[in-house]
Amino acid sequence: MSRHRRPFSLLAALTAVAAASAALAGCSPGVSEARVDLPSAPPADVADLCAALHEELPGTVASLDRTPAVPESDLTAAWGGSAIVLRCGVRKPVKMLDPKQDGIEVNGVGWLVERLDDGGARFTTGLRLAYTEVLVDKEHATDMGMLVGLSSAIAKTVPEGIASY
Repeated sequence: MSRHRRPFSLLAALTAVAAASAALAGCSPGVSEARVDLPSAPPADVADLCAALHEELPGTVASLDRTPAVPESDLTAAWGGSAIVLRCGVRKPVKMLDPKQDGIEVNGVGWLVERLDDGGARFTTGLRLAYTEVLVDKEHATDMGMLVGLSSAIAKTVPEGIASY
């Protein structure tokens, strides 16, 4: 029985490393998906507004690329995995009735601002025919600039008014 060894090939080794790197790149955090709880089924007119919004949402928010939201729906979107998650068609938050709550206006869209116990934040639109909620992780919670593109899309697709639900 002979002991045959294949000669070492630097090209083959580099090709194998490149293939492994490419495979791992597909698993990087930038392309992960976000598990999102769907809002309760909104009325049909609200769902239509959310579908229009879904088409106008930016591909990048706060330097984070849009990633798949699971389950897939016109009511949800995500950027950077679950760093920033949008849900359209949510019910009016009870805290919106509290005049002491913080709010801001960005590009003509009013937002209720709620700080969360984990250091993140929840922003919910007000005075629109569909309430839209944006949940932001702790790392991005202080970057109000991320609301600029989202507000522009909302202003373009969700008319001002008071939602009926």
